[in-house]
Amino acid sequence: MIILGIDPGLDRTGWAILEKEGSDLNLLDSGLIHTKAAIPLPERLEFIFDGISSITLKWNPEAAAIEEMFLNKKTNTQANTVHARGVILLACRKAGLSISSYNPKTIKKNVSGNGSADKLQMQKIVKMILRLKDLPKPDDVADAMAAALCHARTAPLNEKMKNTAACRTWNDVKKLQDAQRTSK
Repeated sequence: MIILGIDPGLDRTGWAILEKEGSDLNLLDSGLIHTKAAIPLPERLEFIFDGISSITLKWNPEAAAIEEMFLNKKTNTQANTVHARGVILLACRKAGLSISSYNPKTIKKNVSGNGSADKLQMQKIVKMILRLKDLPKPDDVADAMAAALCHARTAPLNEKMKNTAACRTWNDVKKLQDAQRTSK
């Protein structure tokens, strides 16, 4: 399975292409889509859309794992991120990808075991998991890698849950998680 991980932003959108074969995880490519503040908003959004579209054409991923917005007090920044996230979702939808969204705490908890991990901790753990020579930089790219890793780990269970009509209670979810852990 090839997964496109995305950390959306109007100024900087981090992306990563991760391949999962069995239990092996390999980083195939990563980068940053950077738009300049002096460019009008519609042109910046078009640049992001075109960037994500070209990545999906080149790598043909099956799924996209997109970090949800982290709400802060900067409403202008939030609005811009919402715009960017919207065109990213549209590009992924038009490419026919299965789209999953993960909040930052979920990604951090899943990848590092600590939902409050800081940027440097996340960069170090992503470097270790993906066996990279150097810390992934900038942090937007590391966050995209972490989103893809989170999806690679949770997608199999989510698919089982979706395909299992009997999975209706929390106890059923826990049983599936325990069964998945013991089967590895």
